[in-house]
Amino acid sequence: MKLSSVKISVCIALFAMCCVSCKANNSSSQVSEPKVKTTKKAQKTAASQPKTLNSQQLQVIEVKSDKMGRNISNLVILPEEYFEDSTSSFPVIYLLHGYSDNYMAWQNHVDLIKHANKFGFIIVCPDGQDSWYFDSPIDPTFQFETYITQELRNYIENNYRTINDREHRAITGLSMGGHGALWLAWRHPDIYAMCGSMSGGVDITTIKDHYKIDKRLGKYATNEAVWKSHSVINLVPTLKNDLFIIIDEGTSDIFIKDNRNLHAALKERKIKHEYNERPGRHSWDFWLKSLQTQLTSFLVHIRNNDITDCKNK
Repeated sequence: MKLSSVKISVCIALFAMCCVSCKANNSSSQVSEPKVKTTKKAQKTAASQPKTLNSQQLQVIEVKSDKMGRNISNLVILPEEYFEDSTSSFPVIYLLHGYSDNYMAWQNHVDLIKHANKFGFIIVCPDGQDSWYFDSPIDPTFQFETYITQELRNYIENNYRTINDREHRAITGLSMGGHGALWLAWRHPDIYAMCGSMSGGVDITTIKDHYKIDKRLGKYATNEAVWKSHSVINLVPTLKNDLFIIIDEGTSDIFIKDNRNLHAALKERKIKHEYNERPGRHSWDFWLKSLQTQLTSFLVHIRNNDITDCKNK
Protein backbone atom coordinates (compact mmCIF):
# COMPACT_ATOMS: atom_id res chain seq x y z
CA MET A 1 0.00 0.00 0.00
CA LYS A 2 2.84 2.40 0.84
CA LEU A 3 4.40 1.91 -2.60
CA SER A 4 1.42 3.17 -4.58
CA SER A 5 2.02 5.78 -7.21
CA VAL A 6 -0.17 8.23 -5.31
CA LYS A 7 1.92 7.88 -2.17
CA ILE A 8 5.15 8.28 -4.14
CA SER A 9 3.80 11.47 -5.68
CA VAL A 10 2.92 12.83 -2.24
CA CYS A 11 6.38 11.93 -0.98
CA ILE A 12 8.08 13.77 -3.82
CA ALA A 13 5.90 16.81 -3.20
CA LEU A 14 6.54 16.78 0.55
CA PHE A 15 10.29 16.38 0.06
CA ALA A 16 10.38 19.30 -2.34
CA MET A 17 8.35 21.42 0.04
CA CYS A 18 10.67 20.56 2.95
CA CYS A 19 13.76 21.50 0.96
CA VAL A 20 12.34 24.92 0.11
CA SER A 21 11.08 25.53 3.65
CA CYS A 22 14.31 24.48 5.31
CA LYS A 23 16.34 26.66 2.97
CA ALA A 24 14.22 29.67 3.84
CA ASN A 25 14.21 29.16 7.58
CA ASN A 26 16.12 26.19 8.87
CA SER A 27 15.71 26.93 12.55
CA SER A 28 12.05 27.87 12.65
CA SER A 29 9.35 25.55 13.94
CA GLN A 30 6.62 27.56 12.25
CA VAL A 31 4.94 26.18 9.16
CA SER A 32 4.04 28.30 6.15
CA GLU A 33 1.07 26.18 5.10
CA PRO A 34 -0.36 24.35 8.10
CA LYS A 35 -2.74 21.91 6.48
CA VAL A 36 -1.92 18.22 6.40
CA LYS A 37 -3.57 16.22 3.67
CA THR A 38 -2.77 12.65 2.75
CA THR A 39 -4.03 11.29 -0.53
CA LYS A 40 -3.85 7.71 0.61
CA LYS A 41 -7.10 6.09 -0.45
CA ALA A 42 -9.12 4.85 2.46
CA GLN A 43 -9.56 1.08 2.61
CA LYS A 44 -12.89 1.24 4.40
CA THR A 45 -16.54 0.67 4.03
CA ALA A 46 -18.89 3.63 4.13
CA ALA A 47 -19.06 5.35 7.50
CA SER A 48 -22.10 4.75 9.64
CA GLN A 49 -24.13 7.82 10.57
CA PRO A 50 -23.48 9.28 14.03
CA LYS A 51 -26.42 9.26 16.41
CA THR A 52 -26.58 13.06 16.53
CA LEU A 53 -25.44 15.22 13.64
CA ASN A 54 -24.92 18.88 14.55
CA SER A 55 -23.44 19.90 11.23
CA GLN A 56 -21.27 18.50 8.49
CA GLN A 57 -18.07 19.35 10.36
CA LEU A 58 -19.23 19.25 13.99
CA GLN A 59 -20.71 15.94 15.09
CA VAL A 60 -21.85 14.67 18.47
CA ILE A 61 -21.77 10.88 18.64
CA GLU A 62 -22.52 8.27 21.28
CA VAL A 63 -20.23 5.26 21.37
CA LYS A 64 -21.11 2.11 23.28
CA SER A 65 -18.59 0.94 25.85
CA ASP A 66 -19.00 -2.78 26.29
CA LYS A 67 -16.61 -2.74 29.23
CA MET A 68 -18.59 -0.07 31.10
CA GLY A 69 -21.98 -1.21 29.83
CA ARG A 70 -23.09 2.27 28.81
CA ASN A 71 -22.92 4.84 26.03
CA ILE A 72 -20.42 7.72 26.16
CA SER A 73 -20.86 11.02 24.32
CA ASN A 74 -18.09 12.48 22.17
CA LEU A 75 -17.55 15.47 19.90
CA VAL A 76 -15.91 14.91 16.50
CA ILE A 77 -14.66 17.84 14.43
CA LEU A 78 -13.85 17.24 10.76
CA PRO A 79 -11.73 19.56 8.60
CA GLU A 80 -13.38 21.07 5.55
CA GLU A 81 -11.01 19.12 3.29
CA TYR A 82 -12.61 15.93 4.59
CA PHE A 83 -15.60 16.68 2.36
CA GLU A 84 -13.64 18.08 -0.58
CA ASP A 85 -11.63 14.92 -1.35
CA SER A 86 -13.25 11.59 -0.53
CA THR A 87 -10.00 9.71 -1.18
CA SER A 88 -8.01 11.45 1.56
CA SER A 89 -7.42 10.29 5.12
CA PHE A 90 -6.43 12.48 8.05
CA PRO A 91 -4.45 12.49 11.31
CA VAL A 92 -6.44 12.31 14.55
CA ILE A 93 -5.95 14.43 17.66
CA TYR A 94 -7.70 13.30 20.84
CA LEU A 95 -8.40 16.37 23.00
CA LEU A 96 -9.26 15.73 26.66
CA HIS A 97 -11.18 18.02 29.02
CA GLY A 98 -10.52 18.76 32.68
CA TYR A 99 -12.22 17.84 35.92
CA SER A 100 -15.95 18.66 36.24
CA ASP A 101 -16.21 19.42 32.50
CA ASN A 102 -17.44 17.34 29.57
CA TYR A 103 -16.90 16.60 25.90
CA MET A 104 -18.21 20.05 24.86
CA ALA A 105 -15.81 22.01 27.09
CA TRP A 106 -13.21 22.79 24.44
CA GLN A 107 -15.75 23.75 21.79
CA ASN A 108 -17.52 25.99 24.30
CA HIS A 109 -14.34 28.06 24.64
CA VAL A 110 -12.78 27.90 21.16
CA ASP A 111 -13.94 27.29 17.60
CA LEU A 112 -12.44 23.85 17.01
CA ILE A 113 -13.66 23.85 13.41
CA LYS A 114 -11.16 26.63 12.69
CA HIS A 115 -8.37 24.55 14.19
CA ALA A 116 -9.44 21.45 12.24
CA ASN A 117 -9.49 23.49 9.02
CA LYS A 118 -6.16 25.17 9.71
CA PHE A 119 -4.20 22.08 10.64
CA GLY A 120 -6.04 19.42 8.66
CA PHE A 121 -6.72 17.25 11.72
CA ILE A 122 -9.74 15.26 12.80
CA ILE A 123 -10.27 16.32 16.42
CA VAL A 124 -12.01 13.97 18.86
CA CYS A 125 -13.19 15.19 22.28
CA PRO A 126 -14.33 12.28 24.48
CA ASP A 127 -16.46 12.72 27.56
CA GLY A 128 -14.04 11.56 30.25
CA GLN A 129 -16.39 12.58 33.06
CA ASP A 130 -14.43 12.67 36.35
CA SER A 131 -12.46 9.55 35.53
CA TRP A 132 -8.87 10.84 35.40
CA TYR A 133 -8.81 8.71 32.24
CA PHE A 134 -7.65 5.45 33.77
CA ASP A 135 -9.51 2.20 34.40
CA SER A 136 -10.81 2.37 37.95
CA PRO A 137 -9.87 -0.75 39.94
CA ILE A 138 -12.95 -0.30 42.14
CA ASP A 139 -15.68 1.02 39.81
CA PRO A 140 -16.52 -1.04 36.70
CA THR A 141 -18.52 1.88 35.27
CA PHE A 142 -15.37 4.04 35.03
CA GLN A 143 -13.05 2.23 32.61
CA PHE A 144 -11.91 5.15 30.49
CA GLU A 145 -8.44 3.91 29.59
CA THR A 146 -10.00 0.98 27.79
CA TYR A 147 -12.71 3.17 26.35
CA ILE A 148 -10.42 5.77 24.78
CA THR A 149 -7.56 3.54 23.67
CA GLN A 150 -9.72 0.71 22.34
CA GLU A 151 -13.47 1.23 22.07
CA LEU A 152 -13.61 4.87 20.97
CA ARG A 153 -10.50 4.58 18.79
CA ASN A 154 -11.90 1.55 16.99
CA TYR A 155 -15.17 3.38 16.36
CA ILE A 156 -13.43 6.48 15.01
CA GLU A 157 -11.14 4.48 12.74
CA ASN A 158 -13.97 2.34 11.41
CA ASN A 159 -16.33 5.24 10.74
CA TYR A 160 -14.09 8.08 9.62
CA ARG A 161 -11.24 8.35 7.11
CA THR A 162 -8.32 8.39 9.51
CA ILE A 163 -4.67 7.51 8.98
CA ASN A 164 -4.46 4.48 11.22
CA ASP A 165 -0.87 4.45 12.41
CA ARG A 166 0.72 5.83 15.56
CA GLU A 167 2.67 8.52 13.69
CA HIS A 168 -0.61 10.23 12.75
CA ARG A 169 -2.27 9.91 16.15
CA ALA A 170 -1.86 12.35 19.06
CA ILE A 171 -3.48 12.96 22.44
CA THR A 172 -3.41 16.01 24.68
CA GLY A 173 -5.56 17.73 27.28
CA LEU A 174 -5.84 20.23 30.12
CA SER A 175 -5.60 19.72 33.88
CA MET A 176 -7.13 16.27 34.57
CA GLY A 177 -6.97 15.78 30.80
CA GLY A 178 -3.26 16.62 30.82
CA HIS A 179 -2.68 13.80 33.27
CA GLY A 180 -4.94 11.59 31.16
CA ALA A 181 -3.19 12.33 27.88
CA LEU A 182 0.25 11.51 29.28
CA TRP A 183 -1.12 8.47 31.13
CA LEU A 184 -2.68 7.00 27.99
CA ALA A 185 0.22 7.79 25.67
CA TRP A 186 2.89 6.62 28.08
CA ARG A 187 1.07 3.36 28.75
CA HIS A 188 0.24 2.85 25.07
CA PRO A 189 3.17 4.10 22.97
CA ASP A 190 2.16 1.62 20.29
CA ILE A 191 -1.02 3.68 19.77
CA TYR A 192 0.18 7.30 20.10
CA ALA A 193 3.36 8.86 18.73
CA MET A 194 2.59 12.32 20.13
CA CYS A 195 1.22 13.54 23.44
CA GLY A 196 0.84 16.74 25.38
CA SER A 197 -0.26 18.20 28.68
CA MET A 198 -1.55 21.68 29.53
CA SER A 199 -1.46 22.48 33.26
CA GLY A 200 -1.68 18.76 33.90
CA GLY A 201 -2.28 17.32 37.36
CA VAL A 202 0.69 15.02 36.83
CA ASP A 203 1.08 13.78 40.43
CA ILE A 204 -2.26 12.80 41.89
CA THR A 205 -0.71 11.93 45.27
CA THR A 206 -0.32 15.66 45.96
CA ILE A 207 -4.05 16.30 45.49
CA LYS A 208 -5.39 13.26 47.29
CA ASP A 209 -8.16 15.15 49.07
CA HIS A 210 -9.68 16.66 45.94
CA TYR A 211 -11.27 15.98 42.54
CA LYS A 212 -13.02 12.68 43.39
CA ILE A 213 -9.89 10.63 42.79
CA ASP A 214 -10.75 8.55 45.85
CA LYS A 215 -13.98 7.56 44.09
CA ARG A 216 -11.87 5.97 41.36
CA LEU A 217 -9.00 4.51 43.40
CA GLY A 218 -10.24 4.23 46.98
CA LYS A 219 -9.04 6.24 49.97
CA TYR A 220 -5.38 7.20 49.81
CA ALA A 221 -4.66 6.11 53.39
CA THR A 222 -5.52 2.48 52.59
CA ASN A 223 -4.57 2.44 48.89
CA GLU A 224 -1.31 4.39 48.71
CA ALA A 225 0.38 1.94 46.34
CA VAL A 226 -2.58 2.11 43.92
CA TRP A 227 -2.46 5.92 43.91
CA LYS A 228 1.25 5.94 43.20
CA SER A 229 0.91 3.41 40.40
CA HIS A 230 -1.83 5.52 38.79
CA SER A 231 0.11 8.79 38.97
CA VAL A 232 1.64 9.71 35.63
CA ILE A 233 4.87 11.07 37.14
CA ASN A 234 5.68 7.55 38.34
CA LEU A 235 5.57 6.22 34.76
CA VAL A 236 8.73 8.12 33.82
CA PRO A 237 11.06 5.14 34.52
CA THR A 238 9.08 3.08 31.98
CA LEU A 239 9.57 5.55 29.12
CA LYS A 240 11.75 5.22 26.06
CA ASN A 241 12.57 7.96 23.57
CA ASP A 242 9.85 6.87 21.15
CA LEU A 243 7.29 9.61 21.86
CA PHE A 244 7.00 13.28 21.02
CA ILE A 245 6.12 14.93 24.35
CA ILE A 246 5.13 18.55 24.91
CA ILE A 247 4.26 19.99 28.33
CA ASP A 248 2.89 23.50 28.90
CA GLU A 249 2.69 24.96 32.40
CA GLY A 250 1.93 28.40 33.82
CA THR A 251 4.20 29.94 36.45
CA SER A 252 1.16 30.74 38.62
CA ASP A 253 -0.60 27.42 38.02
CA ILE A 254 -1.80 25.26 40.89
CA PHE A 255 0.26 22.33 39.55
CA ILE A 256 3.50 24.22 38.88
CA LYS A 257 5.56 22.32 41.47
CA ASP A 258 4.39 18.92 40.19
CA ASN A 259 5.13 19.85 36.58
CA ARG A 260 8.61 21.10 37.47
CA ASN A 261 9.21 17.80 39.24
CA LEU A 262 8.02 15.93 36.14
CA HIS A 263 10.30 18.02 33.92
CA ALA A 264 13.25 17.24 36.22
CA ALA A 265 12.43 13.52 36.23
CA LEU A 266 12.27 13.43 32.43
CA LYS A 267 15.58 15.26 32.15
CA GLU A 268 17.21 12.91 34.65
CA ARG A 269 16.12 9.90 32.56
CA LYS A 270 17.22 11.73 29.38
CA ILE A 271 13.71 11.48 27.91
CA LYS A 272 13.29 13.94 25.06
CA HIS A 273 10.47 16.41 25.61
CA GLU A 274 9.45 20.03 25.21
CA TYR A 275 8.73 21.84 28.45
CA ASN A 276 7.23 25.30 28.08
CA GLU A 277 6.82 27.35 31.24
CA ARG A 278 5.40 30.84 30.85
CA PRO A 279 3.30 33.34 32.82
CA GLY A 280 -0.21 32.04 33.36
CA ARG A 281 -2.74 30.53 35.72
CA HIS A 282 -5.02 27.50 35.66
CA SER A 283 -7.28 29.19 33.15
CA TRP A 284 -8.77 28.99 29.68
CA ASP A 285 -6.68 31.94 28.56
CA PHE A 286 -3.56 29.86 29.14
CA TRP A 287 -5.00 26.67 27.65
CA LEU A 288 -6.20 28.26 24.43
CA LYS A 289 -2.71 29.60 23.76
CA SER A 290 -1.24 26.19 24.61
CA LEU A 291 -3.62 24.46 22.22
CA GLN A 292 -2.36 26.55 19.31
CA THR A 293 1.24 25.80 20.28
CA GLN A 294 0.70 22.08 20.66
CA LEU A 295 -1.27 21.60 17.45
CA THR A 296 1.48 23.43 15.57
CA SER A 297 4.11 21.19 17.17
CA PHE A 298 2.14 18.05 16.33
CA LEU A 299 1.86 19.19 12.72
CA VAL A 300 5.59 19.83 12.43
CA HIS A 301 6.30 16.40 13.93
CA ILE A 302 3.91 14.71 11.49
CA ARG A 303 5.43 16.51 8.51
CA ASN A 304 8.97 15.71 9.52
CA ASN A 305 8.11 12.03 9.88
CA ASP A 306 6.24 11.97 6.57
CA ILE A 307 9.21 13.52 4.76
CA THR A 308 11.66 11.13 6.44
CA ASP A 309 9.43 8.21 5.49
CA CYS A 310 9.34 9.39 1.88
CA LYS A 311 13.11 9.83 1.71
CA ASN A 312 13.58 6.28 2.96
CA LYS A 313 11.36 4.78 0.29
